Amino acid sequence: TVIAIEYDPMRSSRIALVEYKDNEKRYIIAAKGMEVGHKIHSGPDAEPESGNALPLAKIPAGTAVHNVELTQGKGGQIVRAAGSSATVMASDKDYAQIKLPSGEIRRVKANCWATVGVVGNADHEKQVIGKAGNTRHRGRRGITRAVAKNPHDHPMGGGEAKTSGGGHPVTPWGVITKGYKTRSKKKYSNKFILVRRDGRPMKRK
Repeated sequence: TVIAIEYDPMRSSRIALVEYKDNEKRYIIAAKGMEVGHKIHSGPDAEPESGNALPLAKIPAGTAVHNVELTQGKGGQIVRAAGSSATVMASDKDYAQIKLPSGEIRRVKANCWATVGVVGNADHEKQVIGKAGNTRHRGRRGITRAVAKNPHDHPMGGGEAKTSGGGHPVTPWGVITKGYKTRSKKKYSNKFILVRRDGRPMKRK
């Protein structure tokens, strides 16, 4: 039973305080439409309704889910931000295919758990910060443009007049920043990605 919906300064979504039948209390990410007094269930036999948690193998194709595990028993790792959701595309006895908010389609072990529904507080993205000071109060400071620096401080710095750098955009260490692939071709999780977030199929060796 949901006994409270609370604000959490460490995330964009709201959190729900849940009391279980054994009187144990835990926090979960609040799904869209979740209110105080709602009954939610967690288990392989739970109904695929908003707020319920169950293995991906038990969730029908086309269902929106969030707080998805990537490793069984580790807890939800992805799709946790306010207003976000993934879609279960298909599943078999070993793997389930899910489409992530980025557009990436990947395989996840079918025995990994997920929560049904969309993460609540979708209006978070409409928040207007209003002024630079409010961002500074959140611990973020302004960043000086590279072309405005001295050549001693950045490869794109220097020049007696206003210039756009004169070369390809690079990091302070000279690594190309636009169009340069940084993902390792040997990364362990590559084999689980079917379609990249830009819509291209993942290349196999």
